[in-house]
Amino acid sequence: MKNKFYTYIQNLQDTIVTGLEKVDGVAKFREDIWERPEGGGGRTRVIENGKVFEKGGVNISAVHGKLPESMQKMFNVGEADFFACGLSLVIHPKNPMVPTVHANWRYFEMYDNSSPSGKLVGAWFGGGQDLTPYYLFEEDATHFHQTCKTACDKHNPEFYPKYKKQCDAYFWNAHRNEARGIGGLFFDYCKANEEMSMEDWYNFVTEVGDSFLEAYVPIVEKRKDLPYTEAQRTWQEIRRGRYVEFNLVHDKGTLFGLKTNGRIESILMSLPPHVQWIYDYHPEAGSEEEKLITVLEKPVDWV
Repeated sequence: MKNKFYTYIQNLQDTIVTGLEKVDGVAKFREDIWERPEGGGGRTRVIENGKVFEKGGVNISAVHGKLPESMQKMFNVGEADFFACGLSLVIHPKNPMVPTVHANWRYFEMYDNSSPSGKLVGAWFGGGQDLTPYYLFEEDATHFHQTCKTACDKHNPEFYPKYKKQCDAYFWNAHRNEARGIGGLFFDYCKANEEMSMEDWYNFVTEVGDSFLEAYVPIVEKRKDLPYTEAQRTWQEIRRGRYVEFNLVHDKGTLFGLKTNGRIESILMSLPPHVQWIYDYHPEAGSEEEKLITVLEKPVDWV
């Protein structure tokens, strides 16, 4: 399964990079191949200063070795070995009318290293995709969520409401008491059970992965040429500050990378290049900016 899924994300990286380069029309992704001293490595691809995309990364990695002590405590296990692979992407567009997007699909295995064979003691999938707009277009939110729901419904009608709710709970900036964006899907610890084999989970996760470009690209195409003011650009940079706060304070993927001696440039590629923190900033009453804040105060059912 680990080889099968790693092959999948290698191909998916190619597909997504090609699709995004086509939308941008100017910039190309730069590739870095890197190795992790403790085992494994990855392929980082970053786009910068494009016509449409100011900065973005579409990264894959496959790492293995001894499970760090901090992760042993998280999983409530003793000494163990692990394997983890996944694709992680974040795209920050230039135009504030185009939303930032994040997605991640991953697979994890854990082994008992007290036995000579290194017996597999756990395996699970995780992932999701979510949208962070700076200006709210309800039809964009509906399109993104409908695409997520369509992918989920092919496997289980209960998946979309469940994983949408988990996404709303996960991408929550608790210290600000607001959502990072308008959500999407978030699932983790998807293990074999009576209803779903690992093959079934693989089929579900890859269905979601394959839906990404369909969920995001039509929104970009619709908004990328809209006019915007310097004040709207400032608002985008203020909201990007909240994005940075979430990633550095709450995000499990960032923390996992830092705790497992991951490649720092790849881990922090999710951070936008231009960002502002303005003291005690509040948008004008009745403005489009305030409209966004109101929506971020509690989850919304978009479909």
